Amino acid sequence: MELALTVAGIVAPVFLIAGAGFAWCRSGTPYPTEFVTRLAMTLAVPCLIFTALMETQIDPAALTALSLASLAAYALVLGLSWAVVAILRLDRRSFVAPLTFGNTGNLGLPLALFAFGEIGLGYAVVVFAVMAVMTFTIGIWLVSGTGSVKAVLREPMVGATLLGTLFLVQGWTTPDWLTNTLQLAGQMAIPLMLLTLGVAVARLKPGRIGQAVWLSGVKLALCIAAGVLAGRVFGLDPVAFGVLVLQLATPVAVTSYLLAERYDADANAVAGLVMVSTAMSVAALPITLSFLLPGAS
Repeated sequence: MELALTVAGIVAPVFLIAGAGFAWCRSGTPYPTEFVTRLAMTLAVPCLIFTALMETQIDPAALTALSLASLAAYALVLGLSWAVVAILRLDRRSFVAPLTFGNTGNLGLPLALFAFGEIGLGYAVVVFAVMAVMTFTIGIWLVSGTGSVKAVLREPMVGATLLGTLFLVQGWTTPDWLTNTLQLAGQMAIPLMLLTLGVAVARLKPGRIGQAVWLSGVKLALCIAAGVLAGRVFGLDPVAFGVLVLQLATPVAVTSYLLAERYDADANAVAGLVMVSTAMSVAALPITLSFLLPGAS
């Protein structure tokens, strides 16, 4: 009972804020998604990433192990997802990327923070950064047939990750006035991302719901299995292990839908995956989390 209440306390704020965004959109109240997303991804999230890495008390060697485990886990999920799509004769451009990459930003970061504290957020930022780089390289290539490393390097989130890692390794810190400013800007990130997630889901026009149900189940199973395997192979500590599995277990990201729409893949089918996997995560993430929390058996 105590564990159930703990899990509920962790996931409730995340889904309630996302639900508020959903209700906001359904009420017909304007929501400038493009502006809010740009604000979050170019200012708030980079500030959150930089300060989380700079101030984390995690051993750099542990972050390196988590980075390698994240790369291995996503590579495994990518290979398995490609195989599933090929066996079922589905469209590679539409389905491989959504089955591989999850919503580690909008859902993964706040869940890691609420479940594992500031250390968990530091770990989650690493997984998020790995996923983001892969999404904007391999993910775009899967959908469009093209990709640019230069475009990735221009992303503020990547720069914040590299700079934050440098400060962490060197033991540097910014002056208090600058740190406070960056922290204040970073505090916008999680609420903005959750509200925007709710708005985005409310605006989707899903298709192939039946197919989306079982594909969402397949994605969840593959991702959790890959996270557990990679975490064990790389000997991650319990918190890093929990964060990795939790991040991989997140549902299909809205980014996958936006990429499918932009590059003329089957956007309606991807929208169905986003909506169904997000709905499934209301039950799947708390259950997964109940096995990952310290002291859970």
